[in-house]
Amino acid sequence: MISVRPLRKHLSHYSALLFLFAVSGLTSCTKVNEQALYSSDVESIHAGEALFSKNCSACHNFRINGIGPNLAGVTQDTSKSWIKGFITNPQSYLDQKDRRALGLKADFKGVMPAFGQFSESEMESLLAFLHTKERRLIKNNYDTLTAIKDPFPDSIPMSDLRVDLEPVTQMPASSDKNLLTRITKFQSAPNGGFYMLDLRGTLYLVDKNKAVPYFDMKKEEPAFIDEPGMATGFGSFAFHPEFKSNGLFYTTHAEPPKSKPADFTYADSIPSTLQWVLTEWKTDKPGQVPFAGKGREILRWDMVTQMHGVQEIMFNPYAKPKDKDYGLLYIGIGDAGSVEYGYLLAGTEHNYLGTIFRIDPLGTNSKNGRYGIPVINPFAKDTSSATVKEIYAYGFRNPHRITWLRTGEILAGNIGQHNVESLYKVIEGKNHGWPIREGEFVIDAEGDINRVYPLPPNDSSNGLVYPVIAYDHDEGLAMAGGYEYKGKAIPAFAGKFILGDIAKGKIFIADVAKIREGKHADIQRLHLRIGGKETTLLAIAGLGRVDMRLGQDAQGELYVTTKYDGRIYKMVRVEKVK
Repeated sequence: MISVRPLRKHLSHYSALLFLFAVSGLTSCTKVNEQALYSSDVESIHAGEALFSKNCSACHNFRINGIGPNLAGVTQDTSKSWIKGFITNPQSYLDQKDRRALGLKADFKGVMPAFGQFSESEMESLLAFLHTKERRLIKNNYDTLTAIKDPFPDSIPMSDLRVDLEPVTQMPASSDKNLLTRITKFQSAPNGGFYMLDLRGTLYLVDKNKAVPYFDMKKEEPAFIDEPGMATGFGSFAFHPEFKSNGLFYTTHAEPPKSKPADFTYADSIPSTLQWVLTEWKTDKPGQVPFAGKGREILRWDMVTQMHGVQEIMFNPYAKPKDKDYGLLYIGIGDAGSVEYGYLLAGTEHNYLGTIFRIDPLGTNSKNGRYGIPVINPFAKDTSSATVKEIYAYGFRNPHRITWLRTGEILAGNIGQHNVESLYKVIEGKNHGWPIREGEFVIDAEGDINRVYPLPPNDSSNGLVYPVIAYDHDEGLAMAGGYEYKGKAIPAFAGKFILGDIAKGKIFIADVAKIREGKHADIQRLHLRIGGKETTLLAIAGLGRVDMRLGQDAQGELYVTTKYDGRIYKMVRVEKVK
């Protein structure tokens, strides 16, 4: 469990969108002293801390609101019976029109899954731990400014286009719990078909609508873990552009803290909850399924929390053998929840958190000698020993997906904090704002980062990069990124960029020609039809969160995946809505 420490100077599985939920700001209907209702036994409190770390900490902390509410003081504000009941079955409270539950759903735009699996003793331990956390005041450096309550008042309009989603396959279940799978990344396969990644440890090859295990991370890396956290596990994969001849591909995965000495770390006074690892794998038979070969560790990073890890690695798909960018690996590294927990590590070229790295996996001029730092990197010739020369760009909270336009420009989908979801045109060597900006709005990195404020009059002097597409949390909760359509099956998508929201499952469309630095491209929401019936992915899920991702095959056609049920759909046709 990560302790909450003060700022310098100065979120298990997709658990807990609302988890307790007991809002720190709501007062209990009963003002009785419940101190005696909670255990003070040290072993029980430690057991509760472990349960919280595993099941709740991806969405909650004791400093500020995250995906779910700040839980500091929750046991003082809310009755024990209410907390226990809500943890066990939150939907029942919504069905009963409970005022507190309805308020939380409105504030956090969703509801958590039920945690009925906790035994009575586990529940008591969890509550005992929560009872040790008292509310604390958060400083505000912008007392003279008025926070913006609605960053984008206008709703995203509906498009006049409806896309048909055709079921392709359902991935094998990797759990018998609420989330049958944890599928995330879709990538076209060098030898045909496509690959589908399950965070729990398996990379599948899907060919002719049949999923076959290709790579088993649990088998290859004994220290591999896939919890706690919503994104902990098998993070990403990328095949070298010459995979067919050299048999090389790359993966990222999570391991417990201090598994091995990290190549990138920070002061030992700051906690480390896990490590992320980049590995190169080599097979002598690139066409063989399943994988057979050996691995070579390239890089290892310490992470402050289990949030916002190393969830994306990619090679430039347009780079040719004689291009300077050919064979260079881009790595999206989140801020590891450091800002949310009060550690201002991101937002500088002197720290690896909240950045996009670019490395040469076949080079040797790095400090550990296991990879290369390209001479074309923006900080490669920086003489300061503090500069991280692997950085291509920085100032990201969670650069969850990286993609390229035909023009060679790089786009990154960046998952926001509490107000804004953003798509950036990544500018080499530049600061993209976090943690002093959320999208194109000011935030107080040393105070309440859930509030946003207008830009100052002299903002252009800061040299910050702002999103080319953005929307607020009235529309969605987590930017999924997207793709320029390059296929032929859907002429209406020619010249279009298709993107989406992970949590709400909405799919949007924009004109590629209007995605320009310094401008906001307009987006519209596509109508969806499945099985001849217009619907939404949120309605099909029947949950508060869809966990949708997008993918693109070698022909440029687009796919939609849903994590909770493991389904994969293909966009097959588009027609005008009458």
